[in-house]
Amino acid sequence: MVDNGSIDVPEISAEWYRDVVDAAAGSPDPLRWFVGHATEGVILLLGALLVVAALSRLSGGPRDRALALVSPLPTLLAYAGSEWLKTVVDEDRPCRTVGRAIIAGACPPPGDWSFPSNHATIAGALAVTTLLLSRRLGLVALPLAALAAFSRVFVGVHYPHDVAAGVLLGGLVAALLTPLLARATAEALRRRADRATRTTSKLASRSRP
Repeated sequence: MVDNGSIDVPEISAEWYRDVVDAAAGSPDPLRWFVGHATEGVILLLGALLVVAALSRLSGGPRDRALALVSPLPTLLAYAGSEWLKTVVDEDRPCRTVGRAIIAGACPPPGDWSFPSNHATIAGALAVTTLLLSRRLGLVALPLAALAAFSRVFVGVHYPHDVAAGVLLGGLVAALLTPLLARATAEALRRRADRATRTTSKLASRSRP
């Protein structure tokens, strides 16, 4: 284990971090530029895939519409969970403790904790939610989420176990909560449709001579 402030970092994760950032430092400039800017771009692309998957469900039945309506919520809840975990674990960033050159513009400031990775959490949640809505788009989203997670290690701001935990957290939250939220929402949509039907029937019966 490697001493890292308030917790011990697994030695294998610290070693992998050193290997990745050393390889990043010696990589060609175009590759460093691409990966250095990849995270935000991939997150935006994952969000766009989720929107497309959700829109494809809106024309379906109550369950399909419910899935579309609740699709943003798992990612928001996963992000909130990752923020809470950061305050519990208090793991310092590797770019301050391991002592390797990084290609990120700057190391995040003290107090911006490392475990788990918020970007990886968001990527995992978006990818799994997209998969639940559309298998075809989900199979595109999953490798993109892996790229987003890896990029956080490549630029030097996270340990490998930070991003692995983030992807797992986001994916699990999405896998567990999306069906539950959709089920409750679908039931609410059915009740609303039934009330509208009964109201229409009553109005129609009253208007008859």
